[in-house]
Amino acid sequence: MRLLDITSAFSLFFIFHSLFSGCALAHQVAFYVHNKCPFPIWPATAANTGHPVIADGGFYLPSGETQRILAPWDWNGRIWVRTGCNFSSNRQPACETGDCDGRLACNGLIGTPPATLVQISLQSDKSKPNFYDVSLVDGYNLPVSVTTKQSSPKCAIGGCYRSLNNLCPHELQVLNNDGEVVACKSACLAFNLDSFCCRNEYGSPEKCKPNVYSKIFKEACPSYYSYAFDSPPPLVNCAAKEYVITFCPSSWGGDHNST
Repeated sequence: MRLLDITSAFSLFFIFHSLFSGCALAHQVAFYVHNKCPFPIWPATAANTGHPVIADGGFYLPSGETQRILAPWDWNGRIWVRTGCNFSSNRQPACETGDCDGRLACNGLIGTPPATLVQISLQSDKSKPNFYDVSLVDGYNLPVSVTTKQSSPKCAIGGCYRSLNNLCPHELQVLNNDGEVVACKSACLAFNLDSFCCRNEYGSPEKCKPNVYSKIFKEACPSYYSYAFDSPPPLVNCAAKEYVITFCPSSWGGDHNST
């Protein structure tokens, strides 16, 4: 084959590759997961039924680093963070909070609560907004903020005013081996009562009201769901193709000196 033919063939390859790559990227949404904590974290993802695993279900993220993960533009699922992990030993669980069967890549497994959850519902029709919220319905381990990359106040979910781990009542606390509070259970998770879990005869907004524990959550983190029927629903809807999810945002509470 002549050199001119080879050059033409490569040119056509790159043209088609660029076109198809651009098309693929146009059908994806990017999440920039940022770690502002002064310690490493292990973000994790789990898809709802019928949706693919993204970012292998979990990865390591050093302090101060950001990792971009891509999702199909109709993806539905959750993102959370694991803390205090050690995957080099046979310890079970491998993480102090949010563990998924001791694995680094959760690959679809849901993390063990309590863990702060970012819940996402993307719309394939890009004329419609995407929906997202932060839930403490099962409990809390770290604060998180969510916003579009082109920042807009109406698209933002802020961090917490104070660290819930500092405020957590004794009966809800999750302690590590050093006796430190590393997470705070919800009342539903801790006591498994219908009145706290908003189920059975309490399965409606009229019957299931805020309780003493959910009020502690709400005061510390007003932008999050503090219990199942939190009202007004702290659900955000914004049309965008790029979002920033920040763990330990700057507004996560001035009462926590070490972070």
